[in-house]
Amino acid sequence: MAFVTALMSVIGFFLKYRGAVAAPAVEWRRPVASTIALFRSPVYTIGCVVATTSWGFHVAALALAPISLVQSVIAGGLVLVTVVGSRLFGEDVTRREWIGVALTAAGLAFLAATLEGTGDSAHASYDGWALGLYVGLATAAGLGLVVARGGSGLALAISAGLLWAGSDITIKALSNHTDLGLLLIVHPFAFVILIWSLAGLLVSAKSLQLGPVVPVIAITSATANIITIAAGPTIFQEPLPEDTAALLVRLAAFALVITAAALTPPPGSERERAGEAPA
Repeated sequence: MAFVTALMSVIGFFLKYRGAVAAPAVEWRRPVASTIALFRSPVYTIGCVVATTSWGFHVAALALAPISLVQSVIAGGLVLVTVVGSRLFGEDVTRREWIGVALTAAGLAFLAATLEGTGDSAHASYDGWALGLYVGLATAAGLGLVVARGGSGLALAISAGLLWAGSDITIKALSNHTDLGLLLIVHPFAFVILIWSLAGLLVSAKSLQLGPVVPVIAITSATANIITIAAGPTIFQEPLPEDTAALLVRLAAFALVITAAALTPPPGSERERAGEAPA
């Protein structure tokens, strides 16, 4: 389910990109009107349908397995960004972008190698104060980037990733209350998930309009994955590796992701992109 989530999410991203760049620019002062304008694009709407379907698989995966394990599988699928963009959507992907996305996917996937002993339980129990603080900080950072760097595609990509991470972490917490049955839809967490998801969708659309598309998608996904993977031991009591070597591998994996993000060209660097032949 996590792998299907990764593939459908990437395809949905590129469809939303095609629709977003054809729609009027997102205006922060008119969020509802901007959202309606985006959905008037059939391609954007189809992209959202695909992404929502992938979200359903994501919810199911989070209900069945530890959040670190689910996000590590999805993170490994990040390498699909360059493949899908280049082969299916005809996007020019530079060599630097191929390397950056591959390193990001590798760094996140390596985290799976340090998850031994966490896959025998869903690990959904949490401390309410820790959950609120963690999600609150991620949300504040995401909204802060919108205010401070609202004209930067990559900054908004990080912002969307932070907001969606907050939503994903809340989904995992909500999965601990399945005993409520249908009452889950009126649980306060359900409203948090809805609002954070919609806010992330609007911020993501703006980031896709500003581009460049491959780095924007990669950074959005990497940010969401890093924050949610870190929530495993921080919020949901998933055990850290007892072996020192395994712990060092996990730390090295995070460092690799940061290095890969540094390789991503900034938005508007057309001269640099033109100077690099597509791979």
